[in-house]
Amino acid sequence: MKRETIQFRCSVFEKKLLKIKAKKAGLSLSEYCRSCALGHTLIERLSEEQLRQYAMLVKYANNFKRIANMFKKRNPNLAFKVEELANEIRNHLNNFKK
Repeated sequence: MKRETIQFRCSVFEKKLLKIKAKKAGLSLSEYCRSCALGHTLIERLSEEQLRQYAMLVKYANNFKRIANMFKKRNPNLAFKVEELANEIRNHLNNFKK
């Protein structure tokens, strides 16, 4: 239960910047300021467009894996290259999560 209040002064520009950063983090202005003051690491939330792109890359990686499995017996070299591409996409997605 939060009952105590703290006030601090800032310029109009600083307030707008804080509001923008809080919105990107998916927090209210007070939650954002509290988290920053307590030293918590804040992660920017993904926008709708970024989420769609992420889902598309996941779909592509899965499709490339399926293609690689389809060509394993007929053309192992092509299957290996396609599987490498799928793994590269997966690595990028794992880095994106961090």
